[in-house]
Amino acid sequence: MSILSELRYPTRWYTKLLTIILALVFFAVLATAGVAGFLVYRIVKPPRTSSEIDLQSFPGRPDAVQFTVLGKEPREGWFFPGLRGAPTIVLCHGYGSSRGELLTLVSALQDHQYNVFLFDFAAHGNSGGMTTFGYREADELGAAIDALAARNDVDPRKFGVWGYNLGAYAALREAERDARIRALVLDSIYDDPKQMVRIGVGRTGLGGFPLMVRSAEVSFDLLNLPFRNQLPVSSRLNSLLNVPILFIQASDDPELSGITRDMFLKAPDPREQAIIGHGNFVSMNDDNKRAYETRVVTFFLTRLPATGNLAR
Repeated sequence: MSILSELRYPTRWYTKLLTIILALVFFAVLATAGVAGFLVYRIVKPPRTSSEIDLQSFPGRPDAVQFTVLGKEPREGWFFPGLRGAPTIVLCHGYGSSRGELLTLVSALQDHQYNVFLFDFAAHGNSGGMTTFGYREADELGAAIDALAARNDVDPRKFGVWGYNLGAYAALREAERDARIRALVLDSIYDDPKQMVRIGVGRTGLGGFPLMVRSAEVSFDLLNLPFRNQLPVSSRLNSLLNVPILFIQASDDPELSGITRDMFLKAPDPREQAIIGHGNFVSMNDDNKRAYETRVVTFFLTRLPATGNLAR
C-alpha cells in the first residue's frame, strides 16, 4: 500500500520524476493516437477528381451501366463496346484517381475490338464513402462483373482486369475467387492494405515519429473490423494457376516496386514482368503512355484474344 500511496501522492524526488515521465509518456501516446487517427481519416477519404463525360458525344459509343454493390450501393460505370461476344477488360483506377483519367487506355483496348468497362471505386470520382484499400473494392469489382456478365453482347465467362495499386489489389483479390477473370495486369500492387496506410503516413513526413505508423495501422483496423483476419493476397496466389498475370513495377515508386517484385516471384506460371522507369499511367507523358498502352494491349491480345461471335 505504501508504494501505491507514494505513486498517488509522491513525496520523494524519484517518484515525482517517475510520475512526470509517466504523464509525459501517456500524453505523448494519446497525442500520437490522435494525430494517427486524423491522418488515417485523410488517407481513406482522398480528394476526389471529377469523372464526367458526355456519353452521347464521346468517341467509342459508351453506355452507362448500372450495378449494385452488396445489394445496397448503386453504382454506374461506362461500357465501351468492342466486338460482339468478345471478352471484356475492366480497368480499375488507382488510389486518388478516377475512371475519367483512363480514357486513352480505354481507346487503345477498344481499337483492338475489346469491350472495355470502367467505374469509380468508393471515395473516388463520383462515388462517396471511404476507401478500404481493396477489401470492399474487390466486392465492387465483382458486382460490376456480375452486371456485365448478364449482358447478351459480351462473353460472360471471359474477363480481363487491369489495375494500378488500389485497383491492382482489388483485381487480384477478386480474381482469386472469380474464375471468370482469365487475365490480369497488376501495376504497382501491394500485398496487404495496411502497406498502403504505411506508405500514406510515410509520405506525410510523420512516419518517423515513434508509434505513428503502428497507431495508424490500428486506426485503419478499427475502421475495417470485418476484415481483421484477412490474409495477404499472396497467400492465395496458387489459386490462379494457369491465369496469365503481367506484373508491372515502376522504378520511381520504390515502396511498391519492391512489393510488386516479391509478388511476381511468388506467383504461379504463366507470369510476366515488366519494369518501367516511370510509373502511374495517369501522370505519364504522351510517349510513355503510348509505350505503356502497347505493352498492356499486347499482353491481352496474346493471353485473352479479342474474338467474338458477330460484329456490331
